[in-house]
Amino acid sequence: MSRHIKGKIISVEKVVPDIYKMTVESPYISQNAKPGQFINIRCSEGLDMILRRPISIAGADKLKNTFDIYYQIRGTGTKCLSRKKAGEEVDIIGPVGNSFDIFNEYTNIAVVGGGIGIFPLYFLLKEKTDGMKTAFLGFRDKEHIVLEDEFNEAADKLILTTDDGSAGRKGLVTQMLEEDLKLNKYDIIYTCGPLPMMKKVVQLADMYNIKCQVSMEQRMGCGIGACLVCACKIKLNNESQDWVYGHLCKDGPVFWSNQVVLEDFEGEN
Repeated sequence: MSRHIKGKIISVEKVVPDIYKMTVESPYISQNAKPGQFINIRCSEGLDMILRRPISIAGADKLKNTFDIYYQIRGTGTKCLSRKKAGEEVDIIGPVGNSFDIFNEYTNIAVVGGGIGIFPLYFLLKEKTDGMKTAFLGFRDKEHIVLEDEFNEAADKLILTTDDGSAGRKGLVTQMLEEDLKLNKYDIIYTCGPLPMMKKVVQLADMYNIKCQVSMEQRMGCGIGACLVCACKIKLNNESQDWVYGHLCKDGPVFWSNQVVLEDFEGEN
């Protein structure tokens, strides 16, 4: 259950161009957050930024009562967050949403992430302490690679790609997944990132009959399911093409790939 809290900022640091890491002290969120969940954070006390920003939780330290978020500067709100200082308080609602299924029955898993979609997947790998874990990560170029060392430590195997070939293997991360699936079988694939990437991951998971969960990214208004900003189509059941409108904030952000209608989704590409 989410709560409205005031969190104390422990640190704010720029990790790569336009991406910042913020560590916040909050006993409640750090003890209760699960991989896939997010916070709704108020960027400023002014009326010009009254809407909160949803940001995935990238990790939680239960001993220190802190949690981490990473965010990319995309507008006035996230620019304001990048200027926050240690010791300041932030107005937060969290943890919000559902979480990934990381049951022990999954002994061989893969995560596929692109851009800022890698952060909830890192939290997942840290929490999933057993089994074989393979991470496929895609970035624009070497300059924008983040958490490479951390993923190397959290996963048993890391396959990294860049669009321009400046680091790792050149090409799309889904191309590497497609090659890998010809040789390896996973119990489940988790994915988060650009919509075209997730659509391809789902297609490959279906082709190889592998369970798949997607974490959807979308702008939100209220964050409690009262508005329609984060509306998405959800199938009524696997056998039918009938669907209803759901909300990412209330019904997600994590869905089984056969549950959500990705074809009509207009998320953060």
